[in-house]
Amino acid sequence: IKWLCVMLTNNIGHHLMVRQAMIPRNLKPFPYICGNRLLSGYKPKRNVKDSYKVLELEEGCSLDDIRNSYRSLAKKYHPDSGSATADSEAFMKVEEAYRVVLSDVATKKKSNENNEEEEDQFKSKAPQHRHYLSFEGVGFGTPSQREKQYMQFRVDRATEQVLEYRKQRLESQYAGTDLMKAKDVRQSKKVKITQAVERLVEDLIQESMAKGDFDNLSGKGKPLQKFSDCPHIDPMTHNLNRILIDNGYQPEWILMQKEIRETIARLRKNIVASRSQLGGPMTPYRQKQWSRICEQFIEDIRKLNKRIDNFNLVVPILSRQMVHFSADKEIVRAQKTYEALMENGEASNSDTKENEEENVKRFGWKYSLFKWLNV
Repeated sequence: IKWLCVMLTNNIGHHLMVRQAMIPRNLKPFPYICGNRLLSGYKPKRNVKDSYKVLELEEGCSLDDIRNSYRSLAKKYHPDSGSATADSEAFMKVEEAYRVVLSDVATKKKSNENNEEEEDQFKSKAPQHRHYLSFEGVGFGTPSQREKQYMQFRVDRATEQVLEYRKQRLESQYAGTDLMKAKDVRQSKKVKITQAVERLVEDLIQESMAKGDFDNLSGKGKPLQKFSDCPHIDPMTHNLNRILIDNGYQPEWILMQKEIRETIARLRKNIVASRSQLGGPMTPYRQKQWSRICEQFIEDIRKLNKRIDNFNLVVPILSRQMVHFSADKEIVRAQKTYEALMENGEASNSDTKENEEENVKRFGWKYSLFKWLNV
């Protein structure tokens, strides 16, 4: 009878534990009897770390992980599960570890809640929003304390601004000083170069005078004529330029420009003279002669244009450069000039005849005698 009572008690405990494993999470487990022991009042002796190892968990895990691990192990080791790994002793170890872990988690949770309550009690109340509408939101405490803190804040901010302004001012001064130094260096180099050139020119002049290179100048030993036409020009500079020009010391581009102008004037005069010699009307023979004259004129213009190219390369001023001459335009111009001369000549001849007739009428045989003597 005793043995039957023990067996019935064990079976009832096992069934109660299986039902508890299937209880929803929001319901608390109720005490049950297992092995002649009331588990609700049972105090486990197992270590917490060993209990986590039995449940195959680590400390700090969540409550859901603990429950899931316990359920899987209960299905594995429960005697009534019918599995090959069913073991009542292993199941008892798992159940005991589960209780130890639950009590540990509950203790930690309760201690955390108590700490949070203490922190909330000692935590200073946050200031109202209206406190931040004045003093730029600076400081804390009573209005008088916040006003003092705000005044100190303004003093510190003003000090920082003054320091920043002085820093920028010093940086600008140093930058300006560096620029002035660089400018002074460039100016000193320029002055040194100018002085060196002046000394070199003076030495060359003295050396040439010692050799007698200026003895052949016209007007040597005579006083210089002062230039008084324009008061805005330096007389000494003008006299030096005039001396150089009078003695042939002219820049190359000035001589080339003078030569080009003289050449085009001579060519224009020659072609007009050639056309005047041919006269009119233009017979085939005269036309051939005029063609040869035009061909020679075109060749002369081509050579002159090459001279203009050389002049444009050496002229120092762009506005002084010259353009090429067109041979066709110059021939047409010469033809028009010849026609204008012919018209003027006919008009002058008609005027001469009229004058002769008037003189004959006025002086008679005396005018004819005077004309014969002139011839």
